[in-house]
Amino acid sequence: MNEEIDAAPQQCVCYFDHMVQTLLHTDILADGTQIRLTRATLAPSRPRTLHDHDFYELFWVQNGKVRHHLPGGTDTLGEGDIVFLQPGQLHALQGRGEHALVVTLCIHPETINALVARHPRVDGHLFWAPNGPIQTHRDIRQLATLNHAAVQLENSPCDTLSAEAFLLPLCADLTANAFAGNIPHWLATACTAAKTPEVFRDGSTGLVAIAGKAHPHVSRMMRKYLGQTPSDYVNHIRMEHAARALTTDNEAISEIAIDCGIPNMSHFHKLFRKAHGLTPLQYRQKYQKQVVQPT
Repeated sequence: MNEEIDAAPQQCVCYFDHMVQTLLHTDILADGTQIRLTRATLAPSRPRTLHDHDFYELFWVQNGKVRHHLPGGTDTLGEGDIVFLQPGQLHALQGRGEHALVVTLCIHPETINALVARHPRVDGHLFWAPNGPIQTHRDIRQLATLNHAAVQLENSPCDTLSAEAFLLPLCADLTANAFAGNIPHWLATACTAAKTPEVFRDGSTGLVAIAGKAHPHVSRMMRKYLGQTPSDYVNHIRMEHAARALTTDNEAISEIAIDCGIPNMSHFHKLFRKAHGLTPLQYRQKYQKQVVQPT
């Protein structure tokens, strides 16, 4: 390592035989901005280096497959996968095949630090998790919502208000079902799995099956730790799924009900009105927006 590198070790480190430069938010964020969104089509060639940064980074795979290189190995990411990175975390991205498109956010540390100070519930999750990077997933409807917010962000001043308007709904959604530390691991795992269509379509039966415990025991534990029955918990997930579907596409309401695992339309309407205060049709007419595709 030469003398110039030794004089500024905070700017680069050695990875294999290549130097890794630290990206700085002062070089990326314009004066007065707190966030910047970029879109990039990734080359299929292996990156020569990893990089780190002094800002918080969020990226998601918009199209295709992406190889995420980390110091400990690689992960393969697909459409809808989203990753939260803290400052100092080394990584690099590589396209797999053609048309590998990612959307990346550079976020000023002040914004992230202010969010956790005002909203301590996010502490320990996403950007604030002790062991990152943190990877999660958005389904096709959730990805459409995320893209809509991204377009709004691109057309904003990218100041503190704009950054929080984008980040808060996303972080609130992803941490909405974060569990207290004393909940049994098997129950937390089952409740997390219940957020997938393959499970919630089977209602409370699907949740109990994933838990691998007797139904009365699962019910007692859910009342104790979550204050809900298995049916209440799953129906809440179903109605959130239905609400997203109603506002992001034009699928028939009967098809949305079936996709939720509730083919009985009378029961579906009853559950939806209880959850949202409107019938499915009223909700669609009030909140549906045209799905915005990325530019």
